[in-house]
Amino acid sequence: MLIIPDYRTNPACLVSNFLVSFSQMESVKKKDKVFQIFCPCCQSLLWIDSVTQEVVQSEKGAGKKKKSLDDLLMKEKKRKSEFDRKFEATAELEKKKKERIEERFKKALTQTEKED
Repeated sequence: MLIIPDYRTNPACLVSNFLVSFSQMESVKKKDKVFQIFCPCCQSLLWIDSVTQEVVQSEKGAGKKKKSLDDLLMKEKKRKSEFDRKFEATAELEKKKKERIEERFKKALTQTEKED
């Protein structure tokens, strides 16, 4: 079975993949008429005729593994707790910011009263 490298992670892979596939195909021509290629993107199997260089058959892969409901619930709880933590931290920063502003305002007010 011929495994095609993922060209999205390495753009040069597309060109080298063609050359490797072609050279492997030449060696396969001598042995078999049909060979298999595994696609890492969609996890499909392709059967290619070495003489005509056409796809004879394809079989869709499983694709991404489906996560269980428990995994999704844990992920959602984690996301919610992280959101709550960030919200509380932001609220605390706003509170401190308001206190500093009020302190500066009182300081500026006392300075203007002293000048009068």
